[in-house]
Amino acid sequence: MPKGSEELTNSRKEEIINACAQLYETMGFRDITIRDIGEKTSFTRTSIYNYFQTKEEIFLALLQREHEVWIADLEALASRRDKLSTEQFADALARTLEKRGCMLKLMSMNLYDMERNSRLENLVAFKQAYADTLSAIRTCLNRFFPAMEEKEIRDFLYSFFPFLFGVYPYTTSTEKQRQAMEAVGVEVPQCTIYDLTKPLVEKLLKASGERHRSAGGTGKEEIT
Repeated sequence: MPKGSEELTNSRKEEIINACAQLYETMGFRDITIRDIGEKTSFTRTSIYNYFQTKEEIFLALLQREHEVWIADLEALASRRDKLSTEQFADALARTLEKRGCMLKLMSMNLYDMERNSRLENLVAFKQAYADTLSAIRTCLNRFFPAMEEKEIRDFLYSFFPFLFGVYPYTTSTEKQRQAMEAVGVEVPQCTIYDLTKPLVEKLLKASGERHRSAGGTGKEEIT
C-alpha cells in the first residue's frame, strides 16, 4: 500500500472502482483488462497494483460496494415508521433490488472468478458486506413481520438469496441469445428484476403466514 493519507488511498480506490463500473456497462468481464481500467483513471496503470493485485479484486470491490449501497436502502426500509402489508413490503424490497442490476450481473456471471483470484483479505471484506446484507434483510423481516419464527426467517433467506444469483439472466439477454432462443422456439422472457422479485417475496411471506394459521399462531395480522 502506498504512503499517504487514508483519504487519498480511499479516493484512489474509489476512482479505480468507478472506472471498472463504467467499463462493465458496455464490455464483458473477460474483455476488461487492468490497462483498460488504468486508462480511465488519473494516475498510471502500474499504480493500480498498489491498491489491487488483479482485476478480479477490483470487480470484487465493485460488488462489495453494490452490496453496501443496497444495505443502506434496506436500512432505510427497516426504519420506516408505518406498517407494511405483505404486498407493500414485497413492493418496497423489489424496488431496492431493481436498482442493483450491476450487483446481480456480477453475482450471476462472475462471482466464482472474482473470489478465486482475490486475496483472502479482500474476500473477507466482501463476505462481511454479504453477511451485513443478510442481517439487513433479517432486520426488515423482524420489523414488519414480528410473528415470523427463526426457522421461517432462515427459510426466507435460503430461498431469496439463491434467487438473486439467477434473476439477472432472466431479465437481460443479448441479441445473439434472443436469436438462439427464437431459433429453437423458446419464448424470450419479457420481465424486469422487479417483475420477478415482488411475486417471489409475496409467495415466501404468504407461505409463512399460512403455516402460522394452520398451527393456530398469530401471524394473520402481520402476514396478509
